Amino acid sequence: MTTPAPEFWPLQDGSPVSCREKLNMLAENEAELIGVMQDAFEDAILMGVDETFLRARFAALATRLKSPVV
Repeated sequence: MTTPAPEFWPLQDGSPVSCREKLNMLAENEAELIGVMQDAFEDAILMGVDETFLRARFAALATRLKSPVV
């Protein structure tokens, strides 16, 4: 299962990221994150964890990320 990459990555002002190196890094990070999440998801499902709970838990974890720009 692959998730299509965003058509553009918006900067804080709404303009798109245009640097090819930054776009490559964003794509690589996203692919790595999807892989780790998929592995954790499959492990939990195989252990009998409720899928709906797990999806909600993953979404909740994303809300706890801290910005390095304060």
